[in-house]
Amino acid sequence: MISNPADKYRPFVPFERDFSERTWPSKRITRPPIWMSTDLRDGNQSLIEPMSVERKLRFFEQLVKIGFKEIEVGFPSASQTDFDFVRKLVDEKRIPDDVTIIVLTQSREDLIRRTVESAAGAKRAIIHLYNACAPAFRKIVFGMSKDEVKEIALAGTRIVKACVAEHPETSWGYEYSPEVFSTTEPEFALEVCNAVTEVWQPTPNSKIIFNLPATIEATTPNMYADQIEWMHNNLNKRDCIVLSVHPHNDRGTAVAAAEFAVMAGADRIEGCLFGNGERTGNVDLVTLALNLYTQGIHPGLDFSDIDEVRRCVEYCNQLPVHPRHPYVGDLVFTAFSGSHQDAIKKGFARQEADAPWEVPYLPIDPADLGRSYDAVIRVNSQSGKGGVSYLLEQEHGLVLPRRLQIEFSRAIQRVTDETGAEVTASQVYDIFCSEYLEQDQPWKLIRHRITGDPKAGAGQQFVIEAEVEENGEVRNLVGHGDGAISAFVDALDADVKIMDYHEHAIGTGTDTRAACYVEVRVGDSPTGFGVGIHGDIVTASFKAILSAVNRHAVMQKAEALAA
Repeated sequence: MISNPADKYRPFVPFERDFSERTWPSKRITRPPIWMSTDLRDGNQSLIEPMSVERKLRFFEQLVKIGFKEIEVGFPSASQTDFDFVRKLVDEKRIPDDVTIIVLTQSREDLIRRTVESAAGAKRAIIHLYNACAPAFRKIVFGMSKDEVKEIALAGTRIVKACVAEHPETSWGYEYSPEVFSTTEPEFALEVCNAVTEVWQPTPNSKIIFNLPATIEATTPNMYADQIEWMHNNLNKRDCIVLSVHPHNDRGTAVAAAEFAVMAGADRIEGCLFGNGERTGNVDLVTLALNLYTQGIHPGLDFSDIDEVRRCVEYCNQLPVHPRHPYVGDLVFTAFSGSHQDAIKKGFARQEADAPWEVPYLPIDPADLGRSYDAVIRVNSQSGKGGVSYLLEQEHGLVLPRRLQIEFSRAIQRVTDETGAEVTASQVYDIFCSEYLEQDQPWKLIRHRITGDPKAGAGQQFVIEAEVEENGEVRNLVGHGDGAISAFVDALDADVKIMDYHEHAIGTGTDTRAACYVEVRVGDSPTGFGVGIHGDIVTASFKAILSAVNRHAVMQKAEALAA
């Protein structure tokens, strides 16, 4: 680093004068904004390996399930994959009637026509046009004057208006983004937007969307809010406009910038689940929505099964969600400190079912997100001597997934609570075996055989013939699937869903065995783990599935007896 950064960097100041007329700092957010997910466009563009059509479709369906009504589904003029995906959604009628798709385009006639063609036939669609307006882009990237840059926006708007008129079967909307608004002179951004309004001629019943992106987060979030409030106060025909923001996270303050922007007059927020996006990412819509929820405002989005949402996003993006990520990370509801554990225990003891939430260290009730209270207080290397997972890994080569560590700590806690004594390494392993590896009732695997035809139709490529014991009675089962595990689950003919899967080798050479951990949901019950260890990885995975199903059966029986 240079000794004097002032010689190299200059702070960006959006207004040459003090913006003293600001009113937003005294405002409070009282209702949710309009949410727009750009996971399938901006988020997808940032991936090392962009999503396949299958992954994009799974992500789209998850967004619909959560409750998003506006979804940016691609950049169809830039990618055949994106074009084909948008057409798939339209042609196969996969878009619910109350969901509007958005497609992005640059301001060129051939690209605009291609974009309109991709979405034509949808019930509702928005064409999203953008062009960069900031001084650095005018000077360095384009070599254009302000008037030339403004004309790009106006020409594109005219073309969009003409193209969508050719497809009256679709209800079209229009969104314009003065890209890099965050470092554009506000007066120029206003000039361009007002000129676009004159061309498009929106009405209060058919509004235009002006999206003001912090394409590069260049100021503190309060300054971004000043920019938004100034635009909010000065845009022509404000009652005909949806004012939208699209904060990026270069300074790590995108969430604050988005919240301040809503206080300053923004109606709509664009972002991604868990904040994926170029560089440091787009604003995190999950954090924003759940921040509102903890303030007593329902965001209009459903995150009651946050783990399912996370698994979908991790699969589709092929990127992990950090264990400390707000609200969703594996460790955000876990207390390691003894004093934290004590305060949380006391909070749970006093928390009444219908009373306002008031448990120390927990800003939200984990149950509202589908998370178990068992994850809150757990034994590890800091709160228990040696650490349960450390002992299992060091002594027996078992590398437990994080959520299994949390689940298994309950069994250890039961023993320590009952005996008041410290558990040794061998006792930890004995408890683990009893809890997971010796669960052979009601189901026990005897042998299996896998056949199939790789050219068969979907769900038929693998055939499993399994001989099992059910409550001591030998049965022969047959199942089909697109993989060995799905075929085995099909053979069980039970309401079993695999939620997560981990495997690793134990040992080396001829003594190598496979350890398999599966997280399973049986019916509507909470998820639970099963573990299988065997010299063959497929056999280990089958044993793990039966371990989870058997543990579920044991727990149900215990609950029935207790009742």
